[in-house]
Amino acid sequence: MIRHFLLFLALCVLALPLAYGQEHDNFAWNDLLATLQPGDKAALLLVHFGTTYDETRAKTIDAINAKAAEAFPQLDVREAWTSRIVIRKLKGRGIEKQTPLEALLRLRAEGYTHVVVQSTTLLDGAEMESLRRDVASVEPFFKEIRVGTPLLYSVEDCAKVADLLAARHAAAADPKKKAHVVLVGHGTYTPATATYSQMDHLLKAAGHPLFHVTTLEGYPTFETVKASLKAAGARKVTLVPFLFVAGDHATNDIATDWKEALEAEGLQVDCRLEGLGEIPEIQDLYLDHIRFSLHHAPVDIMKKKQDYAAGKE
Repeated sequence: MIRHFLLFLALCVLALPLAYGQEHDNFAWNDLLATLQPGDKAALLLVHFGTTYDETRAKTIDAINAKAAEAFPQLDVREAWTSRIVIRKLKGRGIEKQTPLEALLRLRAEGYTHVVVQSTTLLDGAEMESLRRDVASVEPFFKEIRVGTPLLYSVEDCAKVADLLAARHAAAADPKKKAHVVLVGHGTYTPATATYSQMDHLLKAAGHPLFHVTTLEGYPTFETVKASLKAAGARKVTLVPFLFVAGDHATNDIATDWKEALEAEGLQVDCRLEGLGEIPEIQDLYLDHIRFSLHHAPVDIMKKKQDYAAGKE
């Protein structure tokens, strides 16, 4: 019996690189927990943009924090928020939230030596750039810090999310009623904005022509999706936030401004104000990213080039 269990355990360990590493050639197998020495302490820092809406925070941020604590009992789970505006507003209500830098310094002061940092951002854009800079500034104080990838890091990630959302909102996409679904993201000024167009393409390539992806402050724009809906002869639209939390942007920009603008075009508009962070399967994808970080370390590009030059490819 014990022999069978050990064999099963070995097969699971061997399968981990296959399960989480196929789309990540810039990472190599490296078990962080296996490197811990006596006296070392490991933590998981979950980083969120944040929200002032208590109800959506409970369904998203608080929910994934609790789920991560249950999934990774070997790590002490902490959180940090990145939006200085949200942090300031909450402070006025007597609620204190730490920035990533403050949280990392606190972990160091408490004797933590190894940290996995996982953001709940969607794209590898400005928020991830800011987070990596914070991590780089304190990296010398720790034995190791690993930064996990955002939700939509690889094509494989995007395809998984596209499939999940297509299934979740399938009832709202009806060709007979010319009913379409529009996923509305925030948008970014960085090249990562191309991820939204990639998501739109993947949905349609997977056989979901009634699904569209657009943004509030990036590309595709409102005008882009309006033209697509008009060309398709759409009569009804369901607006869905393509955001981790359904907070201010969902309530004011999507459910109010965009709804009214599309209704002015003669469309019947419904809204489903559900943040991505409320969806259990999306939460599980973030946990998969954490698992990947626990078992893989990034490969330095200059080291790879040296290996190529030495014929070690």
